[in-house]
Amino acid sequence: MPKDDAIAAIAAQLPKGKAPPVELWDPDYSGELDMRIARDGSWHYLGSPIKRPAMVKMFASILRHDPDDRYYLVTPVEKYSIVVEDAPFQAVAMAVHGTGRDQVLTFRTNVDDEVMAGPEHAIRVEIDPETEEPSPYIHIRAGLEALISRAIFYDLIDLGVEETSNDEVRFGIWSAGVFFQVGPPL
Repeated sequence: MPKDDAIAAIAAQLPKGKAPPVELWDPDYSGELDMRIARDGSWHYLGSPIKRPAMVKMFASILRHDPDDRYYLVTPVEKYSIVVEDAPFQAVAMAVHGTGRDQVLTFRTNVDDEVMAGPEHAIRVEIDPETEEPSPYIHIRAGLEALISRAIFYDLIDLGVEETSNDEVRFGIWSAGVFFQVGPPL
């Protein structure tokens, strides 16, 4: 099967949930909501964890990250800011299809979003300047990212390859025809 056909076949298997069109809604700012998404992906309201997964998924479906770098829960008539400690989601599972440059990686988040890493869902790694600890992310939708769990990041590193471009050797991974650099140049 040609590579583009294989990528399309994998993408067709991912769920096609109907997310609300929060990017089209432009209500007036309603204020701050005492809601926080912790670095571990847990959601908290008034200081207590939200334990109902269906409730977390509902809130996640109306979450938006605006150009002011703030996160909002948005409905057609309300817009409340919330605190996000790092990324709003966690990538908790990864599937690997194929190998090498033909490899395709799919990820599932803690709120059951599923994406295929590629042109529309980039993988990036931030390095903490003080600790030099990597924080890997994958774009989920409309500026919202998932922090890739440590165990999955180790699996990604195992899939890594060295590529040379413009006399520079880079370490990274391939998915859906895109090379994602996951470390400094070698």
